[in-house]
Amino acid sequence: MKTIDSRLRLLLGAVPKSYWDEKIPSMPGYWGERAISQLVFASEISKVNNQAYDDTIETALAYVEQQIAEEGVITKQTTLEAERRLSVLAAEAKSYDLLCVAHAHIDMNWMWSWDETVSVTLDTFRTMLNLMEEYPHFRFSQSQAAVYRIVELYAPLMLEEIRRRVHEGRWEVTASHWVEADKNMPNGESLSRHLLYAKRYLSQLLGINASSLNLDFEPDTFGHSVHVPEILAGGGVRYYYHCRGSDGPIAYRWEAPSGKSILCYREPTWYNDFIQPILGSYVPDICRQTGLKTHLHVYGVGDHGGGPTRRDLERLSGMNDWPVYPTIRFGTFADYYKQLESVSGKLPVVRGEQNFVFTGCYTSQTRIKTANRIGEAVINEAELFSAAAGVLTGASYPGAAYEEAWRNVLFNQFHDILPGSGVIETREHALGLFQNTMAIANTNRKLALESIAAEIDTSGLADTGGMLTVSEGAGVGFGSSAFQITQVERGRGHTRIVHLFNSSACDREEAAEITLWDWKSPIRTLIVKDSEGNEVPHQWIDKGFHHYWGHDYMRLLIHAQVPACGYRTFTVSLGDEKHVPFLPTDPRVDREEKFVLENERLQVTFSPIDATVVSMIDKKTGTELIDENRPAGIFRLIQEDYSKGMTAWWVGRYMSIANAHNGVKLKMEHRGEVRQSLKYELQFGSSALKVNVSLDRESPLLHYQIECDWHEKGKWGQSIPQLNFHWPLAYDSSSYRYDVPFGTVRRKPLDMDVPGNSWALGQRQETGRPSVMVVTSNKYGFRGTDNALSVSLIRSSFDPDPYPELGNHHKIRLAVCIVDSDTSNRELAETAYRFNHPLNILSGTAHAGTKDKAGSFLRLTEGTVVLSAVKMPEDARGKRWIVRVYETEGQATTAALQLFQPVAEAYLVDASEVKVPDGPAVRIDAGTVSFEVAAYSVVSVCLNFE
Repeated sequence: MKTIDSRLRLLLGAVPKSYWDEKIPSMPGYWGERAISQLVFASEISKVNNQAYDDTIETALAYVEQQIAEEGVITKQTTLEAERRLSVLAAEAKSYDLLCVAHAHIDMNWMWSWDETVSVTLDTFRTMLNLMEEYPHFRFSQSQAAVYRIVELYAPLMLEEIRRRVHEGRWEVTASHWVEADKNMPNGESLSRHLLYAKRYLSQLLGINASSLNLDFEPDTFGHSVHVPEILAGGGVRYYYHCRGSDGPIAYRWEAPSGKSILCYREPTWYNDFIQPILGSYVPDICRQTGLKTHLHVYGVGDHGGGPTRRDLERLSGMNDWPVYPTIRFGTFADYYKQLESVSGKLPVVRGEQNFVFTGCYTSQTRIKTANRIGEAVINEAELFSAAAGVLTGASYPGAAYEEAWRNVLFNQFHDILPGSGVIETREHALGLFQNTMAIANTNRKLALESIAAEIDTSGLADTGGMLTVSEGAGVGFGSSAFQITQVERGRGHTRIVHLFNSSACDREEAAEITLWDWKSPIRTLIVKDSEGNEVPHQWIDKGFHHYWGHDYMRLLIHAQVPACGYRTFTVSLGDEKHVPFLPTDPRVDREEKFVLENERLQVTFSPIDATVVSMIDKKTGTELIDENRPAGIFRLIQEDYSKGMTAWWVGRYMSIANAHNGVKLKMEHRGEVRQSLKYELQFGSSALKVNVSLDRESPLLHYQIECDWHEKGKWGQSIPQLNFHWPLAYDSSSYRYDVPFGTVRRKPLDMDVPGNSWALGQRQETGRPSVMVVTSNKYGFRGTDNALSVSLIRSSFDPDPYPELGNHHKIRLAVCIVDSDTSNRELAETAYRFNHPLNILSGTAHAGTKDKAGSFLRLTEGTVVLSAVKMPEDARGKRWIVRVYETEGQATTAALQLFQPVAEAYLVDASEVKVPDGPAVRIDAGTVSFEVAAYSVVSVCLNFE
């Protein structure tokens, strides 16, 4: 005997959906769908009530089936009679509340260009405003501060209409972020800036209270990192709406490792939907799961905008009159979350990250990934040095310019831009915004450094003579292509002054590259001295004269010590010792050729045949870190299976893995006091790779500087080519650590790409033994499995962008770092920060000043925290800083910051830079500010300098 469910499914398949029209209820399709939709809804009610209404439903269903058998159609009379037979369920049916919330999902530049995004936004909003005029009960909700910016720029008169509807309560602003952003690849500071800039902008633009922007609406975001609840709670966001990244509870409380939580709703159907009568079938069971009698139904044509249609609104009005159907009303997300709050104590608690989906998006369209990493890093440094200059020298803080730069970065973090799942125009616009970001951030970074350098007393360090020299002004623009401040020369003669600036909160000791311009007399040795007059180890990178736009340059490495968040001044001058006379270089004895890089920490041996790493010895413990059967440092050409489609989104199954180290050209390059290096070239497929591997004095990092001329094409029916860096481990690793926004996460071995902000570590179980960490400059896709670490470097996906990587000269930096197995997360984060934030080098001149030749603006002296940002507040009043840190080890700690200027007042602020009421006291003791930081939490403090 067929069940009620199976019989209803047969009826559903027989109704001609194309006939459904509220305005023509005489058409047979309408009455059939009306009858069957109510029967289905009644059946679902019965299920959640232990089949209590099955007999009633059976009577009505049998009657409908009989009428179909006799008449071949469900008529109006049949429907009305069925409703009469179901009438005992009417009160229960109407006790369910179907809250219909309208929105238009607008993807930023997904499959189209920026001008089309503007048109989509304005066209959609015009439709919504027109519908509001015609349907008084219609409500509309819209996210993303960026779309309101579009209206402000391109249709200011429309903005007045929207503002009026907002204040009427009919247009709900659901934007707490600049865009609906990716939640895995942006760093924690970026996710905080979404909150800061979106809420400030919208509250000012629309005249609303920033605290009302308490929903993070992320329907399409590809996964959600573990500390998202901490970040949102710290920015005044209480609610979260998402669709992807989890198949767990529908309504739940998501708790961060810090213990802070937000109230979440996981869309159980879909966020782009239209109104159809059968939607009532979802309601009883979803309400059972949430504990409410209200079901949230989000509707509206989306992705390319559009929003609700007239048909949707007419259907909702008509369906509300059906007697055995939920009560239907137009509403807002705020309405629903207010009800969800009432049952929040009964909701399940979810902990941990909610990933993974679309693993190809950690690598696809690599230039966009580079733009994100570099943009975040350069703005971070520019803000810090501008804040220091503002207090130290009184220089103006370019807050508006930094906001523009941040808006560019944040826009490009949209969940179809940063993941690389867009078309050619998507990529072109993103890289255009990146160029503007770099112009702002790099310019202001250098202006801040120059302002500070102007106050440093360098008198007597260099000869100010030599009026006929040509070195001053040499090198304009040099270094921009590497995203550094330009290495223009300001000195002259045979003594040059150089300032090195460190943006890290810890002291640094490492190699730095100095460019010497128009140095015409390399006839004697050089002497490099630090600010105390001590000689500094140095090494020529090359002694040749490289031509650059009418000037020439040579490069010098020095081993420099630079204070935390500060600077040190160095001089480069001629020494007294003559160079040794030229001697013939013909060999007198042949010796075994070895390719070994060695310093105080590591001894690394490369195969003379293929340049793979065959031995790496940690000299501190004597541990061999390479399995003799598994060489490391391998570039692999992988062919991925294309058959899942959506090749930009998914890393396909590995169909083949080929070692690319064939026919390698290999030679030693440097064996100096500061750096040892070798370089090799290899070819694979249609592509070529140039690799420089170096080991610096006292460093635990083996640096790989990679240039790839990539010509591999992905094609349907063949494969998705991928370039991959592979490092097998010589120890068992049962878990892997990765950095994520504002922290780290441990994951079990997974044979799939997973996201990391910049590094991954193969965890060794034994304490006191070395582990291997791989850190990258512009890559996000890692794979830790089978006792090995891999990084996906380039993928030639072919849809929606057919050739995303062709024509690009790829430059990649990565490093293999040896750390103790019990190294703290804070130390790992500091290592990665230094790798991604090289020392800034500024040419100086001799002049009087009030500041010492070395100094620190801020130093972290206590606490298991990482410095995330130093900036001036957005209101730009007075000499004030906002300093943000996050705790890394899962333990309450006291953070202490040593400062270069006396502090008159200090207090905690939230992500919007509003003083935290009744917040814990911030202690000021001489030149140190200290405050408590809870485990895994993010804390921001405002410092008012005297």
